[in-house]
Amino acid sequence: MIWNIVDHRKRRYRWARVNAVIEDTTADNACNDADQLDEDNAEAPMFEELKGASIHEAIKWADAAPGKVTLYLYDEGKGIE
Repeated sequence: MIWNIVDHRKRRYRWARVNAVIEDTTADNACNDADQLDEDNAEAPMFEELKGASIHEAIKWADAAPGKVTLYLYDEGKGIE
């Protein structure tokens, strides 16, 4: 289930094909000024990626993930390679 979204796209109006990454939202705890997720989130994936998906597909994919996840969006061909 999506708890946070971080949009790293430079081409913000491109929605047909993006790369998406999800990770356990507790990883956000180390970021400055982050809300803190202090509960057990063991069922959330540590890291998964989806390449060449639409924004709609990426959101549905991330929201279906077990646990609480942060969704990172990147331009197609960018992100964690």
